[in-house]
Amino acid sequence: MALGPRLDLRQSQSLVMTPQLQQAIKLLALSNLELEAYLAEALEGNPLLDTASADSDGAAGDPESGPGEDAPPTEAAALDADQALASDSGTSDDLDVDFAEERFHHDSASDSVGLSGADSEAIDFDSFAGEDATLHGHLLAQVGERFGGIEAMIAEQIVALIDEAGYLRADLGELAQRLGVPLALVEAVLAGVQGFDPSGVGGRDLAECIAIQAREADRYDPAMATMIAHLDLVAKGAFPQLKRICGVDDEDLADMIRELRSYDPKPGLRFGGDAAQAVVPDLYIRQTAKGWAVEVNSGTLPRLLVNRRYYSELADGAAAKSKAWLSEQLAGANWLVRALDQRQRTIVKVASEIVKQQEGFFLHGVAHMRPLTLRQVAEEIGMHESTVSRVTSNKYLSCARGLFELKYFFSSGISDTQGDGAVSAEAVKSRIKAMIEAEDARAILSDETIAQKLSAEGHDIARRTVVKYREAMGYGSSVQRRRQKALAG
Repeated sequence: MALGPRLDLRQSQSLVMTPQLQQAIKLLALSNLELEAYLAEALEGNPLLDTASADSDGAAGDPESGPGEDAPPTEAAALDADQALASDSGTSDDLDVDFAEERFHHDSASDSVGLSGADSEAIDFDSFAGEDATLHGHLLAQVGERFGGIEAMIAEQIVALIDEAGYLRADLGELAQRLGVPLALVEAVLAGVQGFDPSGVGGRDLAECIAIQAREADRYDPAMATMIAHLDLVAKGAFPQLKRICGVDDEDLADMIRELRSYDPKPGLRFGGDAAQAVVPDLYIRQTAKGWAVEVNSGTLPRLLVNRRYYSELADGAAAKSKAWLSEQLAGANWLVRALDQRQRTIVKVASEIVKQQEGFFLHGVAHMRPLTLRQVAEEIGMHESTVSRVTSNKYLSCARGLFELKYFFSSGISDTQGDGAVSAEAVKSRIKAMIEAEDARAILSDETIAQKLSAEGHDIARRTVVKYREAMGYGSSVQRRRQKALAG
């Protein structure tokens, strides 16, 4: 059979993700804070995008905004975007939720009544707050008060090597060699730094940190020094051995342990490390007279609109190449506004189904949580499981019971004695936590005992599952908890 080139015409089907669909998927997975940064970039890059004031009712398709609804590029782009967005989540009518015109939270200062006028702005109280003091800044201020000359330079180098917990994690010999000064001088300066506030700062290990604080409190006697040198025995709860080594009786030992527990093992943390970032809820959930109300937090997002009047002014008399670019920008702006609206509808639809499935939690607490999976929610609302996963990623809801991540409401089920998976794993964890926190120091519950108690309450759970849940919540074994209770007195 001879070999030779030929042309074939074949038909095949393949899934092609348009740029609009890829961008819609990306928007769906972003949290409110991430979306805020994304929209800020979009506003800078597209001159036809604008923000509406807090009391404005303008929309992207408002005819008063200017002509442009009859522009062919805009309609084509809007149609493509609608088809791309609706391909995974159904029609937009399916996503509408009737909240009976209930009023929601005031999630931003601009929602409050009291400031009026077009140029008025909400008061930013954060602008009046001073910067929080840092550990290094606090220590450097004391360096200037206590040292001078070369000693001040050495002290500044030592302070720079102290970590946020207050410990010096450096070799003094290497530091002396690098600075070209005697080791004895570095040790003398370190002794001065260890007298700085907070007490215990500059220690090279836990024992030295505790010893510094004991000296400050004038409690560093030979017995206390011996105990600090044997902190491993304190952690193990080896009290008979400690009494013998320290040469004290039961009463003195208990007094020394109480004194030891009053010291701070990480003195630098009272100044804090990096500024904590507060979690901003993406959704608000509250109960109304007609059911549960679900609202997307729009306080962190600008209200976008398409400035069609500006488009008309720029397009009037512009060259063909400029008009093509303006049409492209107008299509992108229209698509972004529609995509944001579709995103909010999808999030509300998923959150409403979660509230419906976990109504027992919102009414009575974690003990009434039900096992729930992404597939269950996806089947109920007619979406793909991956869409539900994107909606629930890195998003939080605020309700009367607190602030929770959407992923928190999805957990496996624990079968009861009849074989029904009717109890959420989170509910079982809550019950284990209550048992451990309520146990007596003289009757510490073992993992097997906890499993038996849960079984008596109707939960079919194995001991190894109790161990897994207990460790996930940060509780030690029964032996470790018994030692902790003994140390606490």
